[in-house]
Amino acid sequence: MPPARPEPGGPIVVIAGGVGAARFLEGALAAFPPADVVAVVNVGDDLEIAGLHISPDIDTVTYTLAGLVNPATGWGVRGDRFTALDRLRALGGSGWFNLGDTDLGTHLYRSERLRAGAPLSAVTAEIAAASGLGCAILPATDGRLRTIVETDAGELPFQEYFVRRRAADIVRGLRFEGAESAAPAPGVTEAIGRARAIVIAPSNPFLSIGPVLAVPGLRDCLLTTPAPVAAVSPIVGGAAVKGPAAANLRSLGHDVSALGVARLYADLIDVFVIDEQDAALAAAVEAETGVRCLVTQTLMHGPAEKRALAERTVAAALAATSRGKNDDGDA
Repeated sequence: MPPARPEPGGPIVVIAGGVGAARFLEGALAAFPPADVVAVVNVGDDLEIAGLHISPDIDTVTYTLAGLVNPATGWGVRGDRFTALDRLRALGGSGWFNLGDTDLGTHLYRSERLRAGAPLSAVTAEIAAASGLGCAILPATDGRLRTIVETDAGELPFQEYFVRRRAADIVRGLRFEGAESAAPAPGVTEAIGRARAIVIAPSNPFLSIGPVLAVPGLRDCLLTTPAPVAAVSPIVGGAAVKGPAAANLRSLGHDVSALGVARLYADLIDVFVIDEQDAALAAAVEAETGVRCLVTQTLMHGPAEKRALAERTVAAALAATSRGKNDDGDA
């Protein structure tokens, strides 16, 4: 029996990490009706500081789509002040994680609602609605999932590795604490199951996408969904667009190239999107992975590039023929 076809009116689902994913989502909201876009966001980066629950990737996506993000950093709130953080540091508190005053209001609200018993997915929806967003932002799970980075200095919680130690440690391995008991947040598997197309955003495949795929059931959802799945390479010209993805590929034994990323996603995707700088790799991507390779401009310098990348990625996904992911032994 041939695989089912994706729903024509289904959503466009974006599996998202932080800054790169947020920029891709900006393009998706410019190209498609916001109500048709669903972001499934990594929560492996979440942490607790000073009694507050902080969800950095969710906040980066929310602030970016609401037009609030600091354009110089890609995270935090534009024009924010750090008066509260300065006072915390002066008192000898934990001040290594930058929390602006406006940003702090988000964390206060989230933490209050979570203590009252609301799940993270409900609180995220409330913050998105209050921020004027018309798309759905879903945490990958409501459970406590934390990325733990294995280094020569020992195991480090993600933000200790990434922010406090500035990603200077060599990553030897990763584990996702709490993954075994986690479950997809409400709406996640449903969105994937009825999607028109699914895009794995240009995010770190280990630190941003890895925790999402570690939630039991989500990898299987991507393998069995009738929707075409595309992924955008976060590696351009042998280097990461942002963050430690290139260093992570190298230390974990993979090629530091778009081809190296394509190999990681080969069993999940129908289309792999690479930048024009890597056009020479297209034939190897298709030969080794069996997926279609789209060569296009992937560097998102401004609104036009963001929208064009989203349009071209979704169009390529919709045009892709099924590789038989739903057939036994023919993945």
